[in-house]
Amino acid sequence: MNESLTLLGFGSTGWGDDLARGVLVTVSLSLATLPIGLVLGFLLSLAKQSEDALLKLSADIFTTIFRGLPELLTLFLVYFGINAALKSASQATGLPDIALSSFVSGMVALGVVFSAFASEVFLSAFRAIPHGQREGGLSLGLGRAKVMLLVILPQLIKIALPGLANLWMNLLKDTALVSVIGLADILRQAGIAARVSREPFLFFGTAIVLYLILTIISSFAIGGIDRWTKRGEVAK
Repeated sequence: MNESLTLLGFGSTGWGDDLARGVLVTVSLSLATLPIGLVLGFLLSLAKQSEDALLKLSADIFTTIFRGLPELLTLFLVYFGINAALKSASQATGLPDIALSSFVSGMVALGVVFSAFASEVFLSAFRAIPHGQREGGLSLGLGRAKVMLLVILPQLIKIALPGLANLWMNLLKDTALVSVIGLADILRQAGIAARVSREPFLFFGTAIVLYLILTIISSFAIGGIDRWTKRGEVAK
């Protein structure tokens, strides 16, 4: 027991500092990816409702591809594929080499996957809002942008929140995939500590606890957002 506490401690004799940095990387990557996925997913859901057939088809193809590909393969596609393309472009133009870091690659890959699934959540939420509310807002003299902002968006958030909450939980778990491209997240730090100390159960067990703590904190935060969206409702 004392040996385990020493290994998990902070300072030169323990791995606590490394695991803490891993938590910071995991949380930072998740929070950086979330707005990308939400904004892109929202735009994709609008494109799927567009009267422009080409725009609608493009959005459908995008979501089909990134919902169908394994997240790890998408990560490899971004990290190796885009970096290879950037290197070729740099060599062809004579410009300095440009490359995506592991963090940015993870953010982009997880962001497009999140957006593909989020677009379906938003699309279902849009369809749950009666079309007459849009017409009512326009008849009152509100522009399309104000109708979206003041009438549609508040309801959209409330309806889409359960689905988006599930996607957030999946995003937290999917950040573990970035360990394969060298980003020092929770899983990678736990793996290094397990190999060096030869205590895999201790460190991977600690990783489990850390992910569960993040999930519990997220559940409380989502619950708070849910209560905020329902603040104007009359209690039954």
